[in-house]
Formats: sequence, structure tokens, C-alpha cells
Amino acid sequence: MDNMKYIVFTDMDGTLIDHDTYSYEAAKPALDALKEQGIPLIFCTSKTRAELEVYVKELDISHPFISENGGAIFIPHNYFDVEYASSGILSNYDVIELGTGYDTLRKTLEDIRTSVDFEIIGFGDLDDVGVSEDTGLDIESARLAKIREYDEAFRLGEGGDTPEAAKRLIELIKSHGLSHTRGGRYWHIIGDNDKGKAVTILSAIYRRQFAADEVKTIGLGDSQNDLPMLQAVDIPLLVQKPGGQHDASITDASINKVKGIGPVGWNLAILDILSS
Repeated sequence: MDNMKYIVFTDMDGTLIDHDTYSYEAAKPALDALKEQGIPLIFCTSKTRAELEVYVKELDISHPFISENGGAIFIPHNYFDVEYASSGILSNYDVIELGTGYDTLRKTLEDIRTSVDFEIIGFGDLDDVGVSEDTGLDIESARLAKIREYDEAFRLGEGGDTPEAAKRLIELIKSHGLSHTRGGRYWHIIGDNDKGKAVTILSAIYRRQFAADEVKTIGLGDSQNDLPMLQAVDIPLLVQKPGGQHDASITDASINKVKGIGPVGWNLAILDILSS
């Protein structure tokens, strides 16, 4: 169908890139196919802008991206012909900010810490080496992961591995007027933003841009924090986690469960759609 335009939104960790090795090599055939067909690939992830710019450069991508669980949308200057409301301009991008500032999130997490009897360890509590050891990232990647703007990643330490601790934590986050999400590795404290809201806004701009065409949005994820994104696209795809299982907390029957762990499933799913 000549007038069909696909737009692909993808999570990164555990989806496009391998959970353990952080490699996207297994998805390379599908990445190449998207590029050849001029299909926009939009990163929609908990990663920071600084981290994403590395992948943008490596993969030679010239499309918008969504950082820190829908905290902001970064659109290259003059990318769209249609007008849209932006929060400001930053170096190479028009920015649509949806999230709460990092300083506010950090202060809130510090307040919460004084009200609980379990350990909370945020990226802001660790130096580059600490983040590297905690995540398995190399030192430079850990440095970029610490350049946070709209999301604080944290994990629960001693005493925090109980349902009661999780329930108490969520109550306290809500009482401060903020939200949370959980990815493959970490909790995240965020504002009134999520991946789905950002995807909805960006999809609407694409639909105005390609007014004469039928826009079909594709979303790929692996975890609970991808659910808002998956529910905001036309074709939602859930890849398998390490061990070969799909995230059991995602029960929405409209989401297509893809065979293949992380980038392996990602590759197969995209190639399947493009071939049909």
C-alpha cells in the first residue's frame, strides 16, 4: 500500500538492546530494513538524552526521540513542516517537556527515604563507578546515565524486597503528587508523564505531517513501564524477557506477544510486519 506510513516506537533496554550485553546486533537486519524504507525509528525509553544521542549517532538516526519515560520529546529542528507547541529550543532540538525537573524528584526521594525503614539507592547517590558497577554499563555510559533531567532511577536495598515495602513506597510517591514506574532493572520516580502520553503527542504530529497517508504506529517493549506506550500505538508488540517468558504483569489481550528474547524478537517482529 503506497500511502501507508509506519512509525516505529521502541523501548531500549531488554527490547532493542540485549538485557545483559547492551548489544543491538541481533536486531541489525530489521534496523537496516527500516532505514532502507525510510521508516522513522523513535526511541522511547527510560534512558537519558545524553545516552540516546550516542545511539542516534551510532545508528545514524535523524528522527525525534523520547527520553526518561516520556519526560520530554526531542525533535530535530525543521524535521516537521507542520506547526506544534514546544516548550523551548535546545541546541539541535525543539523540546516538548512533559516531565518534572530532576531536582524536584531527587528532593522528594530524599524526603521519602526519611519515612521508610528500607534502603533506597538512586543514581544520584552513586558516582560514575557506582552506577557502572550497579548496571554493568561501562564508565562512559554510566556517566551519561547520570545526566538526568526528568526521571530518577533507583532500586530498593536492604529491607525493600517485600510487597509491603513496595506498597508503602508507592503511597509515599503519590502523596507527594508524583508518579512511578518500574522497568527491567529499576524503579523510577517521575512526574505526570509516561511513555504513552509522549507517543500520543508525537503520533498526532506525524499524522498531521502525513495528512494524505494512513499512519500506522508500531510499539515494541518488554516491561510494565512500556505498557502506556503499547496501549498508545496501533500495533503493540511485547518481546520476551531473558529466560524466554513475557512480562506476566502485562495482561492486556490486545498486545501481541512476540517470540524471541529482546532484540531477537524485535528483529523477527519488524521483519515480519515489513514483509507482510
